[in-house]
Amino acid sequence: MIVIEILDTHSVELFSTHNLHAQPERLFTMPEESYYESGAHHIPAAAGTVKWMSGDIYNLKLTAQESNGSLSFIHAVVPPGNGPVAHIHKENDEAFYLLEGELEFLDGEKTFTASAGDFVFVPRGVRHRFKNLTSAEVKMVFLFTPAGQEEFALRFGDDPLPGHAPELWGPERFTPEMLEVVERLGNLNAPE
Repeated sequence: MIVIEILDTHSVELFSTHNLHAQPERLFTMPEESYYESGAHHIPAAAGTVKWMSGDIYNLKLTAQESNGSLSFIHAVVPPGNGPVAHIHKENDEAFYLLEGELEFLDGEKTFTASAGDFVFVPRGVRHRFKNLTSAEVKMVFLFTPAGQEEFALRFGDDPLPGHAPELWGPERFTPEMLEVVERLGNLNAPE
């Protein structure tokens, strides 16, 4: 037997029981009306904020402001020879999914190669970096949780210049203000 109980104008529960004397088993509860409100973020392929960071191209698709601080999501193009200096995020986990190509990842003191289709999760507190050791561009997406690390790219990344390629950043590029933000975001540079 199926029993439907109408709780109020927005809630309905559906129960099932095999006899009238047994305790009914809840099959379904209609969600509250608030669950039907819109709130998804759709960012089309060509949308996002593009910044050049240390020779890489980052398209910031979702930021802390847009996700209420839960995560940031970035599409990246990493040219041959590029990638960040080894570093540690003390307050954020980071995850990578490679779309095209392969990258060498540093994990503490060891390295491994990740290829298209591979997923890499780096928990907070782990020294890491990626580097493109091939002759082809690498495309990947990566995210931070909680969000916030993208603030550095938004504040200090270069705006793209049509007809030019992004330039690698040397140590001289890092101003005292940039280093203050690195520290405030809970990061440590940990070069090899």
